[in-house]
Amino acid sequence: MLSVRFWGVRGSLPSPGRETVIYGGNTSCIEIRADERLIIIDLGSGIRPLGDWLAANDLVKNGKIKADIFLTHTHWDHVMGFPMFRPIYIPGTELNITGPMTMDNDTLKSIFENQLSYNYWPVRAQELAAKIEYNQIKETTLELGDGLTISSKYLNHPIFCFGYRVSYQGKSIATVYDHEPFSNLFAANSDNDIDKEAMMEGEIAAAEENEKIRQFIKGADIVIHDAQYTQDEYVKHVGWGHCSYEHTVQAATGLGIKKLVLFHHEPSRTDSQLEELEKGFENNTEPQILMAREGLTLEA
Repeated sequence: MLSVRFWGVRGSLPSPGRETVIYGGNTSCIEIRADERLIIIDLGSGIRPLGDWLAANDLVKNGKIKADIFLTHTHWDHVMGFPMFRPIYIPGTELNITGPMTMDNDTLKSIFENQLSYNYWPVRAQELAAKIEYNQIKETTLELGDGLTISSKYLNHPIFCFGYRVSYQGKSIATVYDHEPFSNLFAANSDNDIDKEAMMEGEIAAAEENEKIRQFIKGADIVIHDAQYTQDEYVKHVGWGHCSYEHTVQAATGLGIKKLVLFHHEPSRTDSQLEELEKGFENNTEPQILMAREGLTLEA
């Protein structure tokens, strides 16, 4: 069985309060289970309640906690929960943390060691009880054993960022966040001297890259996709690396996707606003459209 549970669905920063209790205010963290195999995607603030749950369940059941953690990227909202992830303080915990190549020659290991330094946290990385291995990858497909694979795909974001596709026993779950549709940068330039051929090449290149994303998610049972903005909001945030609801639904239509989960909610979006948006998609059946909320569990 392949399933996903949502522990953090918010973008940019945690948004606790009375207006976010239904959908949740924690930042990105999802738990994928391929039978007993545990995969975690992102270490946002949602990793704290997941860690507590693992300590009360997996640790008791298996005697230790073992997980493959895949990072989409290292922006703060996607890694900020790691110091509060209880399993890293439990002896016997085994974690493999995999993510894209980083910028400025920093490694994943150095980024986390810096996060877990006295400047930011009272416990240093060297003092953790868990055994942690770090792996940096490019676009690839990894074989995790027993027919479980995970493929990575570069997305359009201001830093190296991956979408992932987890496949197991003929089922698949794909993630596409943080991501913005590719666009023709030449078209955004008001300089009339731009070569028409270059303009056309820009259009072709953007279309090709958007099609690669569509092919990456095609036929997936569940797609978890960035939808931080409305279209009116998006035009004010071009270049920030996020999608509109309208683009996300359009991009995922006609691809044989069963469930499309709208994810990475704008931090100021209230429960009532998200409910209203979700109602607008109630009649969608191909794909079925859901709004991500903490605690939601879906089976592929």
